[in-house]
Amino acid sequence: MVADFTNKVVLVTGASAGIGEAIALLFAKLGAKLAIVGRDAGNLGSVAKRCQAEKGLAPLAIVADLATDAGCDKTAKDTLVHFGRLDVLINNVGVGARTCIQRADMETFDRVFSTNVRGVYNLTRQLVPALIKSKGNIVNISSIAGTCVSVGSLPYGMSKAALDHFSKLIALELAPLGVRVNTVSPGVTISKFVQRLTDYTEEQYQAWLQEASGSIPLGRVCSGEDIAKMVAHLASDELSALVTGTVVQVDGGLQYSSVGGLMQKQMK
Repeated sequence: MVADFTNKVVLVTGASAGIGEAIALLFAKLGAKLAIVGRDAGNLGSVAKRCQAEKGLAPLAIVADLATDAGCDKTAKDTLVHFGRLDVLINNVGVGARTCIQRADMETFDRVFSTNVRGVYNLTRQLVPALIKSKGNIVNISSIAGTCVSVGSLPYGMSKAALDHFSKLIALELAPLGVRVNTVSPGVTISKFVQRLTDYTEEQYQAWLQEASGSIPLGRVCSGEDIAKMVAHLASDELSALVTGTVVQVDGGLQYSSVGGLMQKQMK
C-alpha cells in the first residue's frame, strides 16, 4: 500500500531546502494540497514550482520566520484562510549550533530554542484546533542529537531532546481527540546543514560525508528522501493509524555506533 494524500491539506515548515524540500516534493507527488513555509523567498518559490510540476497543484508559499510570534501567527492564519482546514502538520524547521558549555553564549541558546522549541510550540498550539476537527496528525522532525550525547551538541541537542518530549506529551493529550503525534529523528543527512555549521568547503564536506558513511552500520548517510518517506508513512492514516507518541530514528543504525566521536570531530 502506498500513502495517498489526495485532498489532504499538509503544512511543511522549513521547506525551502534540505529535508523540508524533500518532504514537500514527496507529498506533492502523493497528491497533497501543500502549504510550505521558509525564510528564503527565492528558494521557497523554486520549491513551490517543483511541487506544482508533480500534480499541477500550486502550493501556498508562506515566507515567514517561525522563531517569531508574527511568523507563527502569519503561517497559521494564512494556511487556514487559504484552505479552510489542516490535515497534517509537519514541523521540520530547525537551526543548528556547534558549541559547548565552555564556549557558550546566550545569544546562540536563544536563537536555537526560539526556532527549534518555541516556534514549534507556538505554531502547533495555534493549529491544534484545526487538527482536532480533521482528526489529523503531526510529524515533528527531530535528530539523533536529542538522544545521543556528544561534546559540541549544546544547545542543539538540548532543543531536540525537548522536541522529542514535547511530541510525547501532546501525543498523550491529543490521542483521545483523534490526533496522532509522531517524531522522525534523522541521523547524518545529506544537506547543507552541517556544511553551514562547520564552514567546510565543498571538498571538506564531501570528505566528512564519506567518513560518516564508514561509521554507519548500514554503510551510508541518509538522503532527504529517506526522511521524507518515513514522514509520509507516519502521516498516513492508512499505514500508521495506531501509531502515536513514537520517535522513529532514521539513521542507518548510527545511534548504536560511534556517533559521539563522529560529531565531536566537528568541534576541532
